[in-house]
Amino acid sequence: MPYPLYFARFRPYINTTNPLLSRPTTSTSASSPAPPIIVVCNSTRKRSMEVTGDNLVAPEASNQIHGDILESIFNHVPLVDLVPASYVSMSWKLSVSASLQGGGRRCRPNRTKPWLLIYTQSTRFPHSATTHAYDPRSHVWIQIHEPSMKFISALRSSHSTLLYMLSPSTFSFSYDPLHLTWHHIKAPLTWRTDPIVAMVGKSVIIAGGTCYFEEDPLAVEMYDLETSKWEMCEPMPSILRESAASTWLSIAVNSNKNKMYVVEKSTGVAYSFDPSIKTWQGPYNLRDDIKSIKLWEVDGESLEVYREIGEMPKQLVEKLKVINSEDDSENMIYFGMPMPSSISMSLMDDFVYIYLSSTVGGAIIMCELNGDGSGACNWTSVRNTTVNDIDRCKLTQCTVTCCSKVGLVDLDKALSESRKFYVKETV
Repeated sequence: MPYPLYFARFRPYINTTNPLLSRPTTSTSASSPAPPIIVVCNSTRKRSMEVTGDNLVAPEASNQIHGDILESIFNHVPLVDLVPASYVSMSWKLSVSASLQGGGRRCRPNRTKPWLLIYTQSTRFPHSATTHAYDPRSHVWIQIHEPSMKFISALRSSHSTLLYMLSPSTFSFSYDPLHLTWHHIKAPLTWRTDPIVAMVGKSVIIAGGTCYFEEDPLAVEMYDLETSKWEMCEPMPSILRESAASTWLSIAVNSNKNKMYVVEKSTGVAYSFDPSIKTWQGPYNLRDDIKSIKLWEVDGESLEVYREIGEMPKQLVEKLKVINSEDDSENMIYFGMPMPSSISMSLMDDFVYIYLSSTVGGAIIMCELNGDGSGACNWTSVRNTTVNDIDRCKLTQCTVTCCSKVGLVDLDKALSESRKFYVKETV
């Protein structure tokens, strides 16, 4: 016998009498109010469920949606809309949690996946920025409206989640998933224009990227979040003297080993830095041919290649190679493949984003690793639609990309701090 068909309908709202139910709204466009969220299952008649300013008005108890049906519905609801849904009732809150984490008897959870955050910032003072995010769980692009912020310099990203700004007097950085909190500290002693920056445990490491007039282009400084002090460390290895900048180096952090890894993009020469002893280890050779784009798993101590994870399918390599101008093509394509120095990558947990660092509006390649240890991976792509006028963006704007693990708690906090999320496009 088929299930009855019901429509569950509610509007996100702001409740002035009950703070537990007060949350700013989400919307599908910047110019229209938040539409009701409609969830459907089989029925012979329809009922409505609405959240009003002072009361939760629900249909008759016998007509409410429960259990696996509700969880299955929430599997198809964008993550940003699950925040107000979790405030409808306790049963809805439990169903939202089950749809994300499992626990239901029949429904396979649609778990959260790391978001790709793209900041488009004006190159002119006061460096205003707009924020977009891609949610691979929901397959949607989201525009995030944030309160105005004072930018001390151009915005930059490093090591996936970390965002920072650097001026001669101030170093500002943020590392929470949606960058709601910024930390402002005194600038490091050595002035830098294009350093590599990483957060390892309770330390922020800044290396290389110095100006020509600085005595040591390989200088490394470390800021201890607990003591609130900068410390000088062993300089970067001399072999990196001509490439000691974020343009030519890739970095990664192993939280379990409490180490930072630096790889020269063009040669594959790698070093590791241990903040506990403030020294470098290496070199290690990670060089491979450029006939294809592959992901490898390496040992966290020796950096020896453990196994090949997967190779990017040729059709996705072709999408990655689509360049918006001849100038970009000359600088980024070498013997039919993207040059290593032009490729950027953001990763979190088992999700990897790969894209060309100096282009906008191109393809973003995604690789999701199978978390069961089998070594399997799934390759897909999505087009960056956050910029409408590509030529104008190249002249007056720059883009900064990072990756964050965003959950309901992060979205709930962002909404409570006057952030607004607009579903811009469903992919």
